[in-house]
Amino acid sequence: MSVLKELDTRVMWHPFTQMGEWDPLVIARGEGNYLIDEDGRRYLDGVSSLWCNVHGHRHPRLDAALREQLDKLAHSTFLGLTHEPGIRLGTALLEVAPRGLSRVFYSDSGSTAVEIALKQSFQYWQLTGHPSKQRFLRLGDAYHGDTLGAVGVGGIDLFHRIFGPLLVRSIAIPSPASDGTALERLEHELRTRADEIAALVIEPRIQGAAGMLVHPPGFLREASRLCRAHGVHLIADEVATGFGRTGTLFACQAEDVQPDFLCLAKGITGGYLPLAATLTTEDVFRAFLGRRTDLRHFFHGHTYTANPLACAVGLASLALLQESTFPSALALLPEVGRSLDRLRSHPNVRSIRQCGFMIGIELESLEGRSTGYEVCALIRSHGVILRPLGDVVIWMPPLTLQPTDLELLETATRRSIDVCFGLQCST
Repeated sequence: MSVLKELDTRVMWHPFTQMGEWDPLVIARGEGNYLIDEDGRRYLDGVSSLWCNVHGHRHPRLDAALREQLDKLAHSTFLGLTHEPGIRLGTALLEVAPRGLSRVFYSDSGSTAVEIALKQSFQYWQLTGHPSKQRFLRLGDAYHGDTLGAVGVGGIDLFHRIFGPLLVRSIAIPSPASDGTALERLEHELRTRADEIAALVIEPRIQGAAGMLVHPPGFLREASRLCRAHGVHLIADEVATGFGRTGTLFACQAEDVQPDFLCLAKGITGGYLPLAATLTTEDVFRAFLGRRTDLRHFFHGHTYTANPLACAVGLASLALLQESTFPSALALLPEVGRSLDRLRSHPNVRSIRQCGFMIGIELESLEGRSTGYEVCALIRSHGVILRPLGDVVIWMPPLTLQPTDLELLETATRRSIDVCFGLQCST
């Protein structure tokens, strides 16, 4: 065991990891779509370093933007001050976001972006004379982050059940991916309880952490219409779906939906630095205006809100995405579809769910086994890094994926499934 592995095993505690079975893989550097370990072995970054890497590692334009900003300002508070990178990124985000959004509130993770939307919606209704609107609607199998407010609108028991006593309870409707009555249930809740509901929180078009559950076409549009009809905010959590992942720049745009809040993180800096943003409307923003002594302003903030380094990289990333990365990714999507069609014929693949570059390959379940985990462990020997969600193997590579990378991803996945099921994972 290397020195770094020994130290990691002795002092670190990793997220979503059973440390009793931990075997460290030390990543030393990145290069394009690949990660390289301390022994020089290369791995295709098949999950974009947890769904955030957009343009590959060490992209020269993003590196240059970071170095240029470092020569000017590394950090300054956004509480009572402002700076150019934060202003310019906010302006650029509003230019490409769904119509109707006009204000940007920064934070530093997807969970905090959602927390901010929940709190702003809640306070909006208090400020505008609707004090009973204190509840939130969410979908079954929802995931919006791991801080307590976000967990309160989550619905994945594996992640959330143990924290139940700490949470403010939300109102659940079934996921439209698995229940054809979801719209009917949504309409019923809005019709009968709109006076107590502040907002519907939704991952638009696809629920990522639930195993890539794809919603039927039109559900998002109709849910938005119902929210507007009943005076309830729509919070679109595009932490995972934003920045080109679903085949449009933002998932809401595929159905021309204009949310009241848009939550962004992950790909906002191309996977370089922590940054998040909650976008909202002028109507929401104006409800908070007044004199300082009125105490109407939004009492929420983070030390590293709008970190200048992150904002500078985010601005460069957004420009690069529009100029080249997103068009190239769209051109590769038909080949991704053909690759998935070939995998569908595998006898141990139950189903494949896809929305753009968000892909879940659901495997057969075997009693006493975790087939998703086993396949993702096996696939490392082929030079690919993947992470499962239960028995679902997730593909979510950088948008700069190349045809040769796709071929490696498909071949490694198929061979690892073969070993897992054919040889009972004798590795």
